Amino acid sequence: ALHPWFNLVHQDINADIANSMLAHFDKSVEKMLPIWSFYGNETWCMIGYHAVSVLADMIVKGVKGFDYERAYEAMKTTALNEHYDCLPDYMRNGYVPFDKEAESVSKTLEYAYDDWTIYHTALLAGNRSVADTYKKRAANYTNVFDTNMGYARPRYADGRWKENFNLLNTHGEGFIEGNALNYSFYVPQDVDNMIRLMGGREKVLADLTDMFEKTPGDYLWNDYYNHANEPVHHVPFLFNRLGMPSLTQKWTRDICRNAYHDKVTGLVGNEDVGQMSAWYVLAAAGIHPICPGDGRYEITSPVFDRVEFRLDPAYAAGGSFVIEARDNSPENIYIQSATLNGKKYDKCYLTHDDLATGGTLVLQMGAKPSDWGKD
Repeated sequence: ALHPWFNLVHQDINADIANSMLAHFDKSVEKMLPIWSFYGNETWCMIGYHAVSVLADMIVKGVKGFDYERAYEAMKTTALNEHYDCLPDYMRNGYVPFDKEAESVSKTLEYAYDDWTIYHTALLAGNRSVADTYKKRAANYTNVFDTNMGYARPRYADGRWKENFNLLNTHGEGFIEGNALNYSFYVPQDVDNMIRLMGGREKVLADLTDMFEKTPGDYLWNDYYNHANEPVHHVPFLFNRLGMPSLTQKWTRDICRNAYHDKVTGLVGNEDVGQMSAWYVLAAAGIHPICPGDGRYEITSPVFDRVEFRLDPAYAAGGSFVIEARDNSPENIYIQSATLNGKKYDKCYLTHDDLATGGTLVLQMGAKPSDWGKD
């Protein structure tokens, strides 16, 4: 959430970060963008290669001040690095085998998302051959979904699924910093197909509803919606994609109210260089990206009556974008209707172009769920 937030209000900072990452790439003995750099040295303590998604989101949103061609090359070189972690097995098998890596499913899902961001930026750049290569790699997440069960599941190099599979107690059994329930929803780049693999809209809607209803009210570390760690941070916004935006509104307001406080447990999990707080800033403002790199923001119930995004004129022509929540209150958490720049607006999302153009989104709030945004 932090870098998408900067892409709205501090694109100059993100451009500086992009140049730092490219400098790291140039100096790195591994020829890698940073994974989790510390004092200019790689610690390798995180999975995925998410610097590519940070750069991709900047490119899609038109951030200036760094060299796109250098970024493309660094992104591709990182994703092809045969010395990094499980990438050779991932490229060979189309997934990371469990007999090679205890965190196999988590790594497969995160690699596939990163690959999608490379595909999407290559497509925008008109590089069809690179786009085709990474489109195929971005679909690797399908190789770890057991469609008979409807969840992501570890599998061996010979294709067999891991035996004795438990949906919740899977830390170190194919998953890291999350379990199979958490990570099965980690396909931000292809939500519609994820829904199909998990058994269809009604099943996924029931699974998500059950997940939130079993989550403890304080949102501290748990097996269900574990806001204390990042792999699930996009999950409340999936209700928008399932045609139930009122549930996105319900649960994001509940998270904002009960997972953030001005006391010792003010953050329910590690701040992780800005992610935990940036999630709140965006959700409380009423928007959030499910998939950085695609330019879409889900609309949800704002905590505040009025939020103004002051856009940098060097990057966005609109000057500012305002979100107003009329009749907003702790009880009136549901959007009843909306207008965008004075015209009726029924979509439950905005694009980055909508925001960069400037204007005003007015949300009429009420105490009961409505049909707004379902289509």
